[in-house]
Amino acid sequence: MRDTPRLPDLTAVPARPAPSARPALAASRLALLLLLLAAAVVLGTGLGSVRIPPAEVLGALWRGLTGAELAGNDVIVWQIRLPRVAMGVLVGATLSVCGGAFQGVFRNPLADPYLLGVASGSALGATVGLTLGWPAPLIPLLALVTALVAVGATLMLAREGRRFPPTRLILAGVVVGSVMGAATTALILRGEDRARQVLAYTLGDLSFSGWREVLTVLPYAGLGCGALLLLARALDTLQLGDLTARSLGVPVERLRLIVVVAASLATAGAVAYVGVIGFVGLIVPHVVRLAWGSAHRTLLPVSALLGGTLLVFADLLARTTPLSQVGIVTTLLGGPFFLYLLRRGRHD
Repeated sequence: MRDTPRLPDLTAVPARPAPSARPALAASRLALLLLLLAAAVVLGTGLGSVRIPPAEVLGALWRGLTGAELAGNDVIVWQIRLPRVAMGVLVGATLSVCGGAFQGVFRNPLADPYLLGVASGSALGATVGLTLGWPAPLIPLLALVTALVAVGATLMLAREGRRFPPTRLILAGVVVGSVMGAATTALILRGEDRARQVLAYTLGDLSFSGWREVLTVLPYAGLGCGALLLLARALDTLQLGDLTARSLGVPVERLRLIVVVAASLATAGAVAYVGVIGFVGLIVPHVVRLAWGSAHRTLLPVSALLGGTLLVFADLLARTTPLSQVGIVTTLLGGPFFLYLLRRGRHD
């Protein structure tokens, strides 16, 4: 007697959303992310030494947008709190987009916006300015210049004819960062009275952000991140490998150079005015890949939203707890989460 064919046990197959449900799931996640960003803006604007209820914050925002006269807490919202929140959104979005682009172009999950020496160069410039007693408005400009010099030195050291091999770029970035870090340490030891200010800069600080600083950072972030968003499809092709990308007509070396320059420009502009804020550009793209996938057309804009939200909440914790520096908060949050990702990846 022939055995009766057995039907497969469908209950043993892990349930996956149907293709038609995936866009709805992505839309719901995006809506949740937008709500989190809105909540971050309202809470970041309302909480502080003077607590302003959310309804009053929304009213102040509406009055400012409609051109009504500002009085009382409206002035606190628009002149003190909102510029700081806007800078947090802008810097968090910039670091996250640049981190995602670096991880894509180097095909390395450990890549972050500071890979090519931007952070060390910026810290060196700020240390020189503080040690020499330069006026406060000039220090971010010097930090921006030295950050770009660090990236330029990295590109020169890594260049191999017309090519910029990823391994040489990473190694050159490590060397340049180490040299500039040593120079920064030497200057700190010589000017001990300025050591606290330099340390505060290296840990990140949004407290001195005004509308002028926001408008100064905006062009760097807009140009750099805008270029990266336009290159999202090419970054997807690059994940197939250099040879496959070249066979599809992608100018790999030119693409890599443009991505490096655009991301470094945006990162340098952000870091010069708020200091070195760690882990945002490293962790946020990983979270987005887990929830939204690895396509850069989705990864980069969603990373911008999540990065801005994360940095505003981190700055809120820094303002309302003894941690005081936003870089400390992002490191305390990002370090354990990154270890979790490593363990999860090993088990998978």
